[in-house]
Amino acid sequence: MAAQNPKKQPKSKKLNLNTKSQWKNILKDVEKREVPIHVLEKLIVALKDGTQVVVDIKRLLAEGNDPDEVELHVNTRLEELDNYIDNVDFFVDIDLVEATVQPETDKLLSKL
Repeated sequence: MAAQNPKKQPKSKKLNLNTKSQWKNILKDVEKREVPIHVLEKLIVALKDGTQVVVDIKRLLAEGNDPDEVELHVNTRLEELDNYIDNVDFFVDIDLVEATVQPETDKLLSKL
């Protein structure tokens, strides 16, 4: 007589999205193909010759520059310099991401 295998119950895990560290973990695991310009703090562009260029996106936006124009300018410059670029690091404003996403997350989860 074969032993019966009881069906495993799916494990549940408490989801708490209210702390900055948890948002950092979520963002770390998300595949990022495009990042909205308004949530960026800065870019650090590492060139092949060892030079690093910091682009302070947060300051540019705070000075009143149009986000679409900043994004277009940054993208154009990155494309023009592509052959000289070794790496680009994007730094995201976690507080702004949380403030932007949390209301939608709350709305979605309230329907469960």
